[in-house]
Amino acid sequence: MIPRYSRPDMVAIWEPATKYRIWYEIEAHACDAMAKLGVIPQANADAVWKAKDVTFDVARIDEIEAVTKHDVIAFLTHLAEHIGSEDARFVHQGMTSSDVLDTTLNVQLTRAADLLLDGMDRVLAALKSRAMEHKDTVRIGRSHGIHAEPTTMGLTFARFYAEMDRGRRRLVAAREEIATGAISGAVGTFANIDPAVEEHVCAQMGLTPEPISTQVIPRDRHAMFFATLGVIASSIENIATEVRHMQRTEVLEAEEFFSKGQKGSSAMPHKRNPVLTENLTGLARLVRMSVVPALENVTLWHERDISHSSVERAIGPDTTVTLDFALHRLAGLIEKLVIYPQNMLDNMNKFRGLVMSQRVLLALTQAGTSREDAYRLVQRNAMKVWEEGKDFQTELLADPEVTAVLSEDEIREKFDLGYHTKHVDTIFARVFG
Repeated sequence: MIPRYSRPDMVAIWEPATKYRIWYEIEAHACDAMAKLGVIPQANADAVWKAKDVTFDVARIDEIEAVTKHDVIAFLTHLAEHIGSEDARFVHQGMTSSDVLDTTLNVQLTRAADLLLDGMDRVLAALKSRAMEHKDTVRIGRSHGIHAEPTTMGLTFARFYAEMDRGRRRLVAAREEIATGAISGAVGTFANIDPAVEEHVCAQMGLTPEPISTQVIPRDRHAMFFATLGVIASSIENIATEVRHMQRTEVLEAEEFFSKGQKGSSAMPHKRNPVLTENLTGLARLVRMSVVPALENVTLWHERDISHSSVERAIGPDTTVTLDFALHRLAGLIEKLVIYPQNMLDNMNKFRGLVMSQRVLLALTQAGTSREDAYRLVQRNAMKVWEEGKDFQTELLADPEVTAVLSEDEIREKFDLGYHTKHVDTIFARVFG
């Protein structure tokens, strides 16, 4: 997580001051619940809220932790400095460190998920807008990087919209999966704390109680969350890679917006490079980097160990901050992407009608020619386009074996672009409703 690839709102979720504020709220709400149960005096619970406007001193907590070698104890000691040791004596009653740490992490992840959903909404809006704008802008579809058959730029955007929409639905599910809390005490048995405390704290923090926490919240939840972020990152890279290909000089069907004063190369003044999409490709790798460690965190010893802790301290902020930045960079890229419809037509016509080969093949078979013979006739004329620069339609019209089966009008009709775009509206209705 570096400032270059960070947005302030997401970074703020992971600041130490935010973390300590959440710790404090968990402890204060737990005291409220215990007071209502008669476990601790109401006056002591009320006293904890005296610190509600306190900005906890991160440096002071670090100073205490340097001695205690325990972050939660260091925080509780600092809290007692604000509210007094007498009033603080019931704080953390019957709780264990993981109650605070795990519940806090899940609060942070749910808040992060909300920001990520906002970013995905911006991406989806941009993709939909560009899809509608270029619904009928014809371009060549490619398989293996080779010209295949005509499609439209709108369908390209619509395809990415559908993919990101699936990612959004997965993220909603992942947010629900991670939005649990645990205030169950040592080894998760509630021996020293009533389950009602957990219910109250979770309700106040926007979580649901973890059904069985064994002192820590099960890490399969976190694995699912980070795996979902990894899939979203791959979808970002999928879009970025398409733009990078379209921006190649030999293709130039679209390119990143190049602002006034922008420089493309320190050595070559003519360059306009796809730097944003290349950056997105790299950021996607960073996000996916968290997936395997999150999966490995699922396995813990008995009721609890902390082998997951160091991993999560890194991947929690790094992954959400990076993906948040990438989503907004992608949205801006799509919003300003420069499209070149004429270049799309020029590219499609580069091989002089060759992309209509399947229509001719099907017409021959429908007219009674065997598929093997039809394929031979079409490929024979297609190779002249590849190897000699001939015009495909002209060659077909000059081939007596072809004209013996298809009339001139039937051959020419097979080169109608509208044939390939007649179901665009149907596809759009499926994607956008």
